[in-house]
Amino acid sequence: MDAITIQILRNKIASLVDEMHYHFYRSGYSTIIRESRDFSCVILDRTGRLIVAPPMFFHAPVYRHLVGRIRELYGEEIAEGDVFVSNHPYEGGLPHVSDMAFVAPIFSGGEIVGFSGTIAHKADVGGTNPGSTSANATEMYHEGVLIPPIRICHAGQHLPDVERMILANSRQPLLVRGDMTAQIAVTQMGAQRVQELCGRFGANTMCDAFAAILRGAAEELRGAIARLPEGVSSAEGLIDNDGVEVDRPVKLAVTITIKNGLATFDFRNSDRQARGPINLRPSMVEACVFYSLIGSLGPRLHFNDGMRDCVELLFAPNTVTNASAPAPVSNYQQVNLKLVDVILEAMAKFNPARANAHGGSSSALLISWAKGRPGQSNMQYEIVGSAYGGGQGHDGAGCTAAHLSNLHVTPIEILESEYPCRINRFDLVPDSGGAGTWRGGVSFQREYELLEDAMVIRRFDKAIYPPSGLNGGENGRGGRFVVRLGTPDERETRASGRYEMKAGDRFLLQSAGGGGYGDPHQRDEASLHADVAEGYVTRAAAKSVYGREV
Repeated sequence: MDAITIQILRNKIASLVDEMHYHFYRSGYSTIIRESRDFSCVILDRTGRLIVAPPMFFHAPVYRHLVGRIRELYGEEIAEGDVFVSNHPYEGGLPHVSDMAFVAPIFSGGEIVGFSGTIAHKADVGGTNPGSTSANATEMYHEGVLIPPIRICHAGQHLPDVERMILANSRQPLLVRGDMTAQIAVTQMGAQRVQELCGRFGANTMCDAFAAILRGAAEELRGAIARLPEGVSSAEGLIDNDGVEVDRPVKLAVTITIKNGLATFDFRNSDRQARGPINLRPSMVEACVFYSLIGSLGPRLHFNDGMRDCVELLFAPNTVTNASAPAPVSNYQQVNLKLVDVILEAMAKFNPARANAHGGSSSALLISWAKGRPGQSNMQYEIVGSAYGGGQGHDGAGCTAAHLSNLHVTPIEILESEYPCRINRFDLVPDSGGAGTWRGGVSFQREYELLEDAMVIRRFDKAIYPPSGLNGGENGRGGRFVVRLGTPDERETRASGRYEMKAGDRFLLQSAGGGGYGDPHQRDEASLHADVAEGYVTRAAAKSVYGREV
């Protein structure tokens, strides 16, 4: 195919992914969709390979596993107008049971030319806790109803029994139904748009373009890997705990080998799978690998599933990076973020110019209100941002989603208008970014006041083992969660947990800051003055840590 046609069709698919994304978050019922934007939309080739990565990057490798299982189960029985649903971490490769996927085959001329897909977090899919996200589940059955890949639409006909079964297991059926309906519509819209492109350009041209886009990504990545020095590099990192065995840290380990234009990532030295819900399925490890690899090589590389040809992943069974059912997985994201730190640390040997200190840990807060506001859901779910570590030539970004997700922090105005809570403070945490020639990003904190009784679930990491500095940089400040502020029962927790709270109780949520890069005494004078002026660094820290009066 000529390069111009390939590029036109690549841009058409990228624009379609953006269009699907826009329509979904504008149609979402829950704050998870319309505020946090915890979802992804994609177009895949006929075998389930991703063509263009979505903004929610860590969903990207999931679709190949899910479509592969659908094709294995249904084969020639897949019909035009079908829509499949699954939330199963083991059968479908989903991150955790709260993430529900919908996939529709794309037909042209009676043949499958691709698939349209979406994955989105649901407000509640059953399980032990409201919100279906647990800090201390010990098996996946605690986390919600499990849906293997099955049809929810067949040949254009909706199957209401499947929807009724899902909603019967939810504490928030109206929210879940609204988000499901929007998600199915967007998935079908994606399939329809690709059909229209096939009518305009031809199905064979479309399939050939998909193959060329995939092949081009593989060639680009292979060339970038070939420019790295050959060798072996290893790194390890510790998760604070699994939420169940709270006194035992959990080790993540990787050994990277660059040889003959191939990158091999060996995770077999990671700890055994955890009792608590911090286990990963291989699809999540793949997301961490490709994110870190592209970040270490350069931002001009565009991920798609063609890159798999240049990368080999090695796992041991029953480990935290390759868990077996029924190991719980609800807190996978904090492990993703730590694993990214570990992989980037190992990759630094091969390309020091792209080295980066460890970042903070985006995390989650769920509040299940006893009643809630009239006309509103009683389920409050938030994604909590953090910060990036500093790197060669740049400071870490502060107060943002860290790595992989591109999620949004829910605005205070939405929280206070929809839920019975008051945010008493929302500000930066001075000196939370690790000191260095290039400073780590600063974190933020929020103080919540509950206006009625509620159950609070906090999932977080990097309180015991804070984000590490690199090349002489200092560690970032660890995350904190302090409950029952201003009372004799005030205490700081050191692990993810569930807390029954009363009206009037207050708690403080503080995310971790990024690690610093390089000797703090070498920081540029003008940058240090700007840090103090902006409130990122206190005058006391400028003197004691950076060694200068400001």
